[in-house]
Parts: sequence; structure tokens; C-alpha cells
Amino acid sequence: MLEGDRQFEVAVRYPRDYRSTVQNIKNIRIAAATGGGTNAYIPLRELAAISVNTGAAWIYHESNQRFIPVKFTVRERDLGTTVAEAQERIARNVKLPSGYRLVWAGEFGQLQAAKARLAIVIPVSLVLILGLLYTLFNSARECLLALMGIPFVIAGGIFALYLFGLSFSISAAIGFVSLFGVAVMIGILMITTFNHERPTGGSIEAAMLNAATRVMRPLLMMSLSAGIGLLPAALSTGIGSEVQRPLAAVVVGGMLLGSVLLLVVVPACYLPFLDRTSRPTPSEAT
Repeated sequence: MLEGDRQFEVAVRYPRDYRSTVQNIKNIRIAAATGGGTNAYIPLRELAAISVNTGAAWIYHESNQRFIPVKFTVRERDLGTTVAEAQERIARNVKLPSGYRLVWAGEFGQLQAAKARLAIVIPVSLVLILGLLYTLFNSARECLLALMGIPFVIAGGIFALYLFGLSFSISAAIGFVSLFGVAVMIGILMITTFNHERPTGGSIEAAMLNAATRVMRPLLMMSLSAGIGLLPAALSTGIGSEVQRPLAAVVVGGMLLGSVLLLVVVPACYLPFLDRTSRPTPSEAT
């Protein structure tokens, strides 16, 4: 309907008595031109076959192609393994007609795109971390030693995922990236403190023990605050928990279990690779 320069969409339909049943629709009379120039009104059933059938209520188009969306919700398991199982079952049991194809989109498509980005971001991040460490220590050996704690915090995160019954996801990957930074920071503190303790004299083992002892308090404070703070998120089961639980579980496991390994195992792993050349004592340096 047009009213001045404004346009309105108007939908007109018959009263309910004419469309309540299929038979009533068949009896609707429509006008048909006759040879004499007049109109004859005949039932609709004389012109068309009227029946009730099921079909699509909407026809969707994307990129000039029709598509039929099939949606489902994932509960009590991760998205990646669910879609992988669905793809395997469909490939085994469903034969698509010619001209049809399957596209797995939605959150799964975003998951695949995020994985592709992480495949680039993580190596670049590690290279940048190595570059920053080299500018700090000016030694390739000490740079690699500072990275030695990464496998231990990763082990803590993997153990937490297994303990909470979670699978690897993009949220968990972000948690592991966060743990990388924590492990490198602890490695920097450990190596820096060791370098300060070494000139005081004594064996290299004693210097490393003193360095681990001095780092223990700030490391435990940081680990306990982060682990205890994220523990409720790791145990949550409400709306949105499927996103936050993997990240929280990885951080909790990496900070709590990984911190113990960083204090007990990593210093012992440092010893075979440290520079054992004698360092001057403070009195000799002056």
C-alpha cells in the first residue's frame, strides 16, 4: 500500500471459516474469465490439488545458493570431539545426492579459525619470548634454561584437564599460553637470583638452593592466589561454564602442580647445564 512517499507491506487473508480445513480451502470460489467476457466462479479444487504436506517454512540463501541449517547443542562434552564423531558417523551412514554438500559452521567454524590463528600466534610468541630473554641474559644457554619450566606447567594443566574430565579446546589453549608466560617469568627469577648468589662463593648446588629458596615465597603466593581464585570457575556448571572451565582448570593445575615442580624438579634440571666456571667473590670483584 502506498501513502504519499511511504510504502507499507500489507498481508490479506480469508476469514478463518474459509481456511480452517483443507475441504474449506478446496471450496473457495475464484473468478475465471469465460468466452462471453464474463466471470465464472469455480471451486479451487477444479484448478489445483490441495493437500497437507510437510516442508521448509523458510528458504535460506547464502552466496546465491540455497542451504538448509541443521543445528544441535553440545552438552557435557567438548565441541571438537562431538563434531568429529558426527562427521565420522555422517560420512559412514549418509550418502548425499548429487549437488549437495555439507559445511560445518557456527561455533565449530569459529573453533577451526581460532586453531589456525593459534598455530601462528604461539610460534611467534615463543620467538618473541626468546628474543626478549636473549636481550636480558645475553646468553643462549640461559635463555633456554629459562624456558625449561614450560613442560612442567603444561604437565600440570594436562593433569587438571584429565582430573576435571575436560578435553582440549581453544579456551584451554589460551590457558596454556598464559602458563607459558608464568613459567618463563619464574625461570627468569630463578636464573637471575642464581646469578646473584653465585659470586658469593660456595658450590653451584648451594647457589641454586639459595636461589630456589628465595624464589619460593613469591612463587607460592602467586600460584595460590591464581589457583584458588580460579578454582570456583573450574568447578562451575552453570551457563557459560563450558567456555570458562577449560581455561580455569588449566591455570589451576599449572599454577598449583606446576609450581611444585618448578621449585623441586626444575632447579635440579638446571644444574647439569649451568656455567660451572668460578665467579669472583664480592671482595675480589672490588
